[in-house]
Amino acid sequence: MIFGRPGGGKSTFALRLHKHTGIPLYHLDKHFFESNWVERDYQEFLKIQQSLVEGTSWIIDGNSLRSLEMRYERADIVVYFNYPRWFCYWRILKRLFNKNPEIKDRADGCKETIGFRLLRYIWGFENRVLNQIRHLQEQYPDAKFIEIKSDKDLRKLENEWMTPGV
Repeated sequence: MIFGRPGGGKSTFALRLHKHTGIPLYHLDKHFFESNWVERDYQEFLKIQQSLVEGTSWIIDGNSLRSLEMRYERADIVVYFNYPRWFCYWRILKRLFNKNPEIKDRADGCKETIGFRLLRYIWGFENRVLNQIRHLQEQYPDAKFIEIKSDKDLRKLENEWMTPGV
């Protein structure tokens, strides 16, 4: 399970991990939104998520903090991307002009945009999720929790997990 502040590199890492392992990859935004950023009925979205986590193995990339526990309780490994705000702001700006075409994390018609709502979400993300993370770590101590705060952290994780022959 991969979650964290938008612009932190979750989807890029998830795609690399998927390519390395062959484990099915699911991007939550692709299921949360229908065409043109219309939010899917939340109960329907929960049913979709439930069917994903019932699989034998999966990589799920995305936040949906209201249903974070649904994924956390079934995860073996939780990777939390917690890059600094400024880095995430830079990355979402960069993504407007240079999005990796291999990352299929949006429904049709959901073009990259930057609005005040997204900027505010990024700004307050860590404060909003910190108590929830602590609670989930206590509730599900068997799930290995990995926090990525920098490119150095990410390179270390990738070297451990994606070394050829591993």
